[in-house]
Formats: sequence, C-alpha cells, structure tokens
Amino acid sequence: MSSVSVVVVTFNSEQWIERCLESVRGYETIVVDHGSTDGTLEIVRRRFPEARLLEQDNVGMGGGNNAGMRLASGRYFLLLNSDAWMVGDGLEQLARFADQHPDAAVVGPRLLNPDGSLQRSARAFPTLWRLSTEYLFLRKLAPRSRMLNTFYAGGFDHDEVREVDWLFGACLLVRRDAADEVGHFDEDFFMFSEETDWCYRFHQAGWNVFFFPGAEAVHVGGASHGGTLFAENVRGHLRFLAKHRGTREAERARRLLLAGVRLRLLLFRGERRRSYREAARWLSSGNAGSLLRSR
Repeated sequence: MSSVSVVVVTFNSEQWIERCLESVRGYETIVVDHGSTDGTLEIVRRRFPEARLLEQDNVGMGGGNNAGMRLASGRYFLLLNSDAWMVGDGLEQLARFADQHPDAAVVGPRLLNPDGSLQRSARAFPTLWRLSTEYLFLRKLAPRSRMLNTFYAGGFDHDEVREVDWLFGACLLVRRDAADEVGHFDEDFFMFSEETDWCYRFHQAGWNVFFFPGAEAVHVGGASHGGTLFAENVRGHLRFLAKHRGTREAERARRLLLAGVRLRLLLFRGERRRSYREAARWLSSGNAGSLLRSR
C-alpha cells in the first residue's frame, strides 16, 4: 500500500489540470470527472495514462472525492482541487508531518495565489456572529481583529503550525484511519461547506486539524466553478447550521444572510450583482427547513 493516494475532481479543468497532475506525478492518482466537455479528459488520457480516470455524473465535490477515496489504496488521501498544484516537495512534507502527529485527521499546506501572495485558508466554524462579520462587512473594520474576523482567523499570518477548526478544501491531506472512523464527506453538501462539516465531525471524534506552513500549494481560486455559485455557498452555511445547531439556528442565519445579500445588491454591479440577486431570490423563497429540503 502506497503512503499517499491523490484524488482530483474535475469539471472543464483543461486550463489547469496538467499542472495539477504534474505536481503529484509518481503517486497513485485518481481523477474523478463530472462531465467535462472541454479538453480535460483528452489531457488526462494523453499526458497521464498512469492516472486512474473515473467518469460519473456530477454529484458535487464531496461526492466526487468520496468516489476517488473508495478507489484509493494509500494510508493518506491528498484531496487536490483541479485548479491547484503542489509546490516542490510539499506532498512529502505533508505526509511527514502527519506521520509525526498521529492525532492529525487533516493537514493542510499554506495556500498561495498564482502571484505568490497568501491565500488565507484557516477558518473557524460558522456561527451567527461570525457570519454577520462576513456578510455585513464588519470584518473590514478590523481585518486582524479576533473579535471581528474570527471566521477567517484574523491576526493569524499563516506562518506557524496551528490547530484550527477547519481548512479551506483546495488541498487537504487526510488520514485514511480517521476517514474510516467518521465516514467520508456528507454528500448533502453539493459544493461548499462539505469540508467544514467533515472537519467538525473529525473534531467531535477526537481528531485534530492542522495548518502546516512547511508545505505549500498554489490555488487559482474559483476556477473549478467559475465563481458563479454564491447561492450554493450560502446554502452550505445553512446546511451546516441546520445539521449541527438545529433548524431554528439555520432560520436565524437565513434571515441574517438575506439581509447581508440585499446589502451587497446595493453595493455591487455586473456579474457579482447577478450572483447576489440569485442568492437573495433563493433565500427569500422559503424558510430554512423548506429550502434545505429542495435542491
């Protein structure tokens, strides 16, 4: 059994998939494609014939990763977005750190934007207050404040090892034994918040989630979904709160998020405004319970 198996979920990823897969070449790699119609499949077959390619209907990021993990043989899974790639020996460093920390269910590297700047990946579990600091722009008043920016780990420079609530899922090393204990991704989360829920379940079972800056990965950000799924992001918040805090808390969050989205409608134009309008229409079309029962 190899130490690390890599799982990459793709959907029209031809712009980045070659760089992504090249960065993990030499490891068992499973590519799960969700119906690409561009050149993604041709690139994988031609340039990476050693990768195992699974084509299936689009069941979301969690479902795609689950399918890949079921085929993997490694002691660790590296879940890598198709628009992300490891830097140098980052994968080896992640595995070495996990070997040294047997309590680690998840280890995430320092994420970088393509221009080399930091992409903040350490996060706190959502609460009504933390969502309000984001959706009502309160964190903009003091972005380094723990009070006003706990959601995005305000004040943490991502320059030291730290136990965190959860990590943004662009690149995560996951221990197989931990995943076997708590189960894989909850596929009710189609996209967004699936890693939040998973990390919460790891914590509940006594495992830890570590940010490890000794490894780095580049993440383009938004390329895998075009940046157009703001409503799905909002849905993820509601689903997480309903699952772990109850429907009443989710309903309070729905009202808060609707107010925040309507505020954004006043401030933005163009494509962003269209995304916010779609989210506002969905949030105002029912209570949290009814919204989450429908797709």
